[in-house]
Amino acid sequence: MPNESSLKELMLDELRDLYNCEKQLTKALPKLAKNATSPQLRKLIETHLDETEHQVERLDEVFEMLEEKPRGKFCDGIAGIIEEGSKLTQEDFDGAVLDAGIIAGAQRAEHYEIAAYGSVMAWAKILGLRDVASLLNQTLQEEKNADQKLSQLAERDINRQASTSSGEEEEEEEPETRQTRGSGAMIGAMASRSRKSNNGARIR
Repeated sequence: MPNESSLKELMLDELRDLYNCEKQLTKALPKLAKNATSPQLRKLIETHLDETEHQVERLDEVFEMLEEKPRGKFCDGIAGIIEEGSKLTQEDFDGAVLDAGIIAGAQRAEHYEIAAYGSVMAWAKILGLRDVASLLNQTLQEEKNADQKLSQLAERDINRQASTSSGEEEEEEEPETRQTRGSGAMIGAMASRSRKSNNGARIR
């Protein structure tokens, strides 16, 4: 038999972490959507923002079922992921390359939530809190669905566009590279002739 008191306390601690996690995301997602250049990616993020707001309400309901006051505990994990995403948008990336980075950051957040919701749902089940587990499972499925949609968008469009964009930049730099290599070869040849001339002077 599980130690129900300790497991329930652990579950409550994780739920408070998730409560703050969702609150942080409701503030971060609009900024992420604003920086996305792909209309499809922006729409995906905005749709998940609506889901996230409902997930906060769902957690309110979970706390009510558990006869606990809805309150959060600062979530360091999601705060770090959000900070990384914020730094990415300040880097010198644009277009599809930026979108690829945004997707990667968003999926880090999704994976964090999937792991956390999966755990609290399992704990709720073993504690016999089936109604709580059912609500948590709804959110878990939403997180998995969002992650899958992000993967599909990345694999179908964004990553390919980012790769093509990088190739075009390399092609634009190629003439300059050839010129630089040509200059280098000319300088090398002059230096070689100079060494031969100097060597000949020493021999004589």
